[in-house]
Amino acid sequence: MQNAPIVSIIDDDQDVRQAVQRLMRSRGFATRTFASAEEFLRSPSLHETACVITDIQMPGMTGIDLHDVMLKQGPRLPVIFLTAFPDDRTEKRALQAGALGFLTKPFDARTLVSLVDTAVQSGDRA
Repeated sequence: MQNAPIVSIIDDDQDVRQAVQRLMRSRGFATRTFASAEEFLRSPSLHETACVITDIQMPGMTGIDLHDVMLKQGPRLPVIFLTAFPDDRTEKRALQAGALGFLTKPFDARTLVSLVDTAVQSGDRA
């Protein structure tokens, strides 16, 4: 996985981070995990990441806030949101802001993998 695309996984729930990490690694992706959006923004992984998978509701900066910061300051990365508390308003806002996907926990693994494959294949940093 030396040259594999890096998927950054941001979730305050360690079990979710580990499960998503295992799934991504099983598909050949390199992964980096973070317990908070702030941790991710401070990391060198910010500029190495091909796709971000982030929880929405986290202490401190939310996933939506993280996406807003990345849109304003860069880099522009494909973002897939995960949430245990879906609501139509948040989903609409995320998708209108350019999120690649909005999945409800528990999510379908095939759908998540498909979204990540799309992000990595497109090389789209929007």
